[in-house]
Amino acid sequence: MEKKSWLCTILLLASACFASGAATGREGYVSAVGDPGMRRDELRLALESWNFCNEVGREAPSMGSPRVADCFDLKQISPASPVADDDECNEGAYEVIHRVTEHDNELGVGDPFPGAKNLDNVDLYAAEKEIYLGNKCEVKEEDNSTWQYWMIMLKNGNMDTSASLCPRDGVPVDPFPPEQRFPCFAPGKCMNHPLVLHNYTSFADDDLLRGSFFGTWDIDADLAEGTYNISYYSVTWEKELHEGGWEFHHVLKTSKKYPWLMLYLRSDATEGYSGGYHYPTRGMTKNVPESPNFKVRVRLDIKKGGGPKSQFYLMDMGSCWKNNGDPCDGNVTSDVTRYSEMIINPETQAWCKPDQLNNCPPYHTFANGTRVHRTDTSRYPYGAYHMYCCPGNAEHLEEPFNICDQYSNPQPQEILQIVPHPVWGEYGYPTKKGEGWVGDPRTWELDVGGMSNNLYFYQDPGTTPVKRWWPSLDVGTEIYISNEDQVAEWIVTTSVAEASDLRDEMSKERIMNRFAMYNPRALIMTICDKLPKICHAKGSSPGHDCCKKRCVDAKTDTLNCGECGKKCHYGQACCGGKCVNVMYDHKNCGGCKKKCKKGSFCKYGMCSYA
Repeated sequence: MEKKSWLCTILLLASACFASGAATGREGYVSAVGDPGMRRDELRLALESWNFCNEVGREAPSMGSPRVADCFDLKQISPASPVADDDECNEGAYEVIHRVTEHDNELGVGDPFPGAKNLDNVDLYAAEKEIYLGNKCEVKEEDNSTWQYWMIMLKNGNMDTSASLCPRDGVPVDPFPPEQRFPCFAPGKCMNHPLVLHNYTSFADDDLLRGSFFGTWDIDADLAEGTYNISYYSVTWEKELHEGGWEFHHVLKTSKKYPWLMLYLRSDATEGYSGGYHYPTRGMTKNVPESPNFKVRVRLDIKKGGGPKSQFYLMDMGSCWKNNGDPCDGNVTSDVTRYSEMIINPETQAWCKPDQLNNCPPYHTFANGTRVHRTDTSRYPYGAYHMYCCPGNAEHLEEPFNICDQYSNPQPQEILQIVPHPVWGEYGYPTKKGEGWVGDPRTWELDVGGMSNNLYFYQDPGTTPVKRWWPSLDVGTEIYISNEDQVAEWIVTTSVAEASDLRDEMSKERIMNRFAMYNPRALIMTICDKLPKICHAKGSSPGHDCCKKRCVDAKTDTLNCGECGKKCHYGQACCGGKCVNVMYDHKNCGGCKKKCKKGSFCKYGMCSYA
């Protein structure tokens, strides 16, 4: 018998691989992603922001097109050398060389760049910018395969029904009255993209690399007035040079104006269409996984769940094929986005019940191949399904059914959401509520290929069963409409041991960085060039002046005395915006505003020294 060939996608933490070699150190597997284990020092990372229907619609003020990247190489600037009285070796000093500049990231509609053809269309411009950034980040392997970056995805769930920005199942529609299911605090304002602030990856200390993206959708909030009840997101990544893998720390906060937000870390295909995106994409997955031949391995540590309506996806997979089984070709009226999502929030209930068959897929297929209909109350696992909904362009649906939301995708969509249940245990998924939730960090090895091969997806009768390819795999949360502000926080790391080491060796600087994640304004004050008013924040800003993206007080800062970049000499202090020698200045003797009395003099920082 021929040995079964597994394609194993070890997403985010390890490698995506299939049986034909041993590039990852696991016999019989080679990586299908460009950066197996996220262990590459020279990180490749990008960020994209979507409106409600996965488009741009309108750029945020001064932010450019919502596609940015942080991709860099390392240049050794001093050689390795032995350490005295030690068997170890000093690895030498390195310099971070960024491939993507601030100018690249700030490109907005109308700004030319190589390959730009649609300078006046914000949606097409963003798609072309993604390819442009991908070209700058691209890595070419010895076998001539190429890959670009991991992707951070943000999405705003607000929907302005008066704007006609989102089509209905791919068909443009006229404005219609507001509906409760579509939050929007003000017509013409609610579907905006967030501020995207960026700490480019750099050395936080001798051997620790760190960077971050962060911001808020509340772009009109006056942060200088001490406003804390705003939406917020941050993704901070860090890694020890030549050690372990990257740690990704995520925070997502909703607000009254933005009650429905999403944040995911994705591995998309390096070409073609990805889940929910009808333009050519770029990504990390070199070999698009096909059911049933792939697995996913991920280490997830959830710190805060995001409230009862947080649909936290242990694994979200997205693909696209037409109802007749043909591959998608960009026709948004006949293409259908297909999603399968495992929600591990224990507060998420199974809506699929014997008396609510519209929330159940027509069939469930067990791991052994046994297939049961949803009317078989003795065998059908109703508790395994949160919800199922059908594509709006399907013509042969079995009653009863629910149609998926027809506006939140650029084309029709089919969604299958599952929850922990014993039937998923054979695939490595959680079998009961609470597994892998807050306080229970775990490393999961999921037979996503095997499970996705058995899940029900609609197809027209009499058509050839489609080969299921999954160009998008992601982990993260969708905090659904809530009446209260909610916060979700989670960490994606490499392994149990390495995660423990990172905590044990946490420096003071790391602790301060963690604090900044819970204090959005403290972090935003480090990039004041985008938000100059933040330097006037009450009670927390070090000063009202913005120098090199940081808030400073030019009246007292010795590195920016009186103006940005003006440094005081050794022994001098900055007093009132002027560099003075406090050892001999009688108006500032020993310190600013320490004036010597009339008739005395200042020497060695003391008045009337004798």
